[in-house]
Amino acid sequence: MISPRILGAAILALTLAGCGTSKPAANNTHFDFGALGPAGAPAAQAAQAPLAAIVVMDATGSPALENEHMIYRLNYADPLQARTYANSRWSASPLILVTQRLKARLAQAGIKVLSATDTTTGVPIMRVEVDEFTHAFASASQSEGQLVLRASVFRGHTLLDQKTFSRASPAPSADAAGGVRALGASLDATAADIIAWLAGIDTRTQ
Repeated sequence: MISPRILGAAILALTLAGCGTSKPAANNTHFDFGALGPAGAPAAQAAQAPLAAIVVMDATGSPALENEHMIYRLNYADPLQARTYANSRWSASPLILVTQRLKARLAQAGIKVLSATDTTTGVPIMRVEVDEFTHAFASASQSEGQLVLRASVFRGHTLLDQKTFSRASPAPSADAAGGVRALGASLDATAADIIAWLAGIDTRTQ
C-alpha cells in the first residue's frame, strides 16, 4: 500500500510539472522579477557609505542555474531531487536575473555600478556566487523561495571582505508564479542586506 505522504508528493509533483512533453514549447510561460519597486530602509544607508562606486561581475553558480529552467524541490518527500517546472521558464537564466537585479538595487541606493569593461584602477570589484535559487516545498501547501549566495569584494587582487547571505520568503501559491514572487522577495531582501554590508566596508584606506 502506498503511504498517503508519498501519494500526496506524487500528486503534487504531477500538478507542478504539468503535462510536460504533451505541450509545445510555445505554451511556456516566462517569468522575471518585474519592475523595480521602492528600496527598503537599509538601501538608504549606502548614500552615506565610503563606497561610491563598484564593479559588479556577472554572478556565477552551478550549471543548473545557467539555463532558463525553474527549479523546485519537494523537501518533505525527496529533498535530494531537483525538479523543473514543465511549462514555466525564466525569461533569462537565474544568474543573469540575479546580476541584473543586484545592479539595479545598488544603483537605486546611490552607488555607481560599473561593468568589468568600465573599471578603472582602484575601483572595488564585487563577485557573487549563487549556491541556491530554489522554490522549496516543506509540504504540499507550504513553500518558500530559497536564495543563498556568497559575495566577495576585492580591490585588485586583495580580498577586502566576503560574506554569505541567505534568505527564504514564503510563496503565496504552490505553483511557479508563487515561486517567482517568493524568490523575487528573497532577492530584493538579499540586495538590501548586501547594500548594508557594503556600507560597512571602508575601501578608502586599503
